[in-house]
Amino acid sequence: MNFKITSEGKISKYFISQDIFDFAQASKFVQNSAYKRNTNKFNKLCVFEDLGGTCSTKHALLKELAVENKHEEIKLMLGIFNMNSQNSTKISKVLDKYHLTEMPEAHNYLKVGENYLDFTRKNSTPEDFLKDLVQEIEIQSDQTIEFKTNYHQTYLKQYLQEHPEINFAFSEFWQIREECIAALQT
Repeated sequence: MNFKITSEGKISKYFISQDIFDFAQASKFVQNSAYKRNTNKFNKLCVFEDLGGTCSTKHALLKELAVENKHEEIKLMLGIFNMNSQNSTKISKVLDKYHLTEMPEAHNYLKVGENYLDFTRKNSTPEDFLKDLVQEIEIQSDQTIEFKTNYHQTYLKQYLQEHPEINFAFSEFWQIREECIAALQT
């Protein structure tokens, strides 16, 4: 998927000011930036300002770039996949510590038709999560913050109800999830 950046929109102008002139270059820039939490994820340019971002801020930025350039075929997705020791090796110690085999995680990525695009990390590919994807919905870039968190927490509460063998209260389970995310950032 590629297109030239021709819009006069704020995000398009920012990419162009960085000598990035098409979607492929923008995607590569985003993918090669550090994986880390942003200081102000409400700021659409936070990936530039923080020199990195999460799956949410990185893919929301690319979705906004696509919208500015009238490429509505690029969809921003919110999926839930089961992180485990195979698809997220950095969380193995956390899972072992709490005797868990998986942690359901909300993940943002792009989709064009049936093609999945993941620019979260330097070596990210959709194959990292696709076989463990349990559900997905299309969202807009402004839904990557509060809506995503609420959607994820609702899913986790349901997951705990469906897995009574997991003896953690929701708040404890969410803290374990936070430990997993911290492990991913190392």
